[in-house]
Amino acid sequence: PKTAELKFSKHADSRLAERNISLSENQMQRLYDGTEKAKAKGIKESLVMVDDYAFIVNIKNNIVVTAMNREESNDTVITNIDGAVII
Repeated sequence: PKTAELKFSKHADSRLAERNISLSENQMQRLYDGTEKAKAKGIKESLVMVDDYAFIVNIKNNIVVTAMNREESNDTVITNIDGAVII
C-alpha cells in the first residue's frame, strides 16, 4: 500500500507506544489520504485528525512528527501548522 510512503519520526513512534495508540490498516490509509489532501492544498505542516487521534505531519517529507489521542488533545495548543485535515 501507498501508506508505506508515510514515515513516523522516533518521537511519533515513542508517543504511539506510550499512549498505547495502534492504528488499523483503514486508519493508516486515512492518515495517508489526509496527508495527500494537505499536500494538494499546499500545506507544509498539517494537523490530521483520524477518529480520536490527532497527528502532526510534515507534509513535504511525509513524516508523522507526533501523535496524541483526543483526551490528551483537550486544552492543547498546536502551533507551527498551516492547515488541518479531518478525515
